[in-house]
Amino acid sequence: MLGSTASAATGGDAGALPAVDTAALTASARAVLNTSPVVTAPVDAAWTFDAPVVTAVTPPPPPPPPVVKPKPAASRTAARAATTTTTTAAAAEAPRAAVPSSVNGNAVLEIAARYVGTPYVSGGTTPAGFDCSGFTSYVYAQLGITLPRTSSGQKAAGTIVSRADAQPGDLIWSPGHISIYAGGNQQIDSPRPGKTVQFREIWQSSPVFIRIG
Repeated sequence: MLGSTASAATGGDAGALPAVDTAALTASARAVLNTSPVVTAPVDAAWTFDAPVVTAVTPPPPPPPPVVKPKPAASRTAARAATTTTTTAAAAEAPRAAVPSSVNGNAVLEIAARYVGTPYVSGGTTPAGFDCSGFTSYVYAQLGITLPRTSSGQKAAGTIVSRADAQPGDLIWSPGHISIYAGGNQQIDSPRPGKTVQFREIWQSSPVFIRIG
């Protein structure tokens, strides 16, 4: 009986877990808690911390765009004046024909060449300004030869010669105009308003050559 009872008791406890002594396991933790200092904090404790001061800087506004003032429209009169000035300047700077070699040693042409660039002036008879017959009469006057004032009068004052026989220094007449022959196909004259005394090609379609003296 005793053997049977012991066997039953042993067989009944075969599936139970072993007992654990928790007091022994927590003994070290309780010892630490018992020896640790007590930390307390007042109820009205205030918490503070240092924070950097951040200042916001507003960037300066961009500079205003430059103000472009519109140019006033030039008046028609001003525009015309500017065009006239430009045209006159261009004419003044236009290259003149080279002085022909026939000038050298020819008294009439040497005197005439001194006045290249003198402006045309209607009725002009001096180096301040010449018209066509005023120029030729002034040149011949420097040689002691007096010519009539007009181109038609100067035509009648000399002897007509052929173009083949013409010599530098002779006069060249055409209706309303007179010049001085410079040899070859060249002449020197005071052409018209806006022009100056210059050497240039003979442009007359039927020139009449006049020998003075």
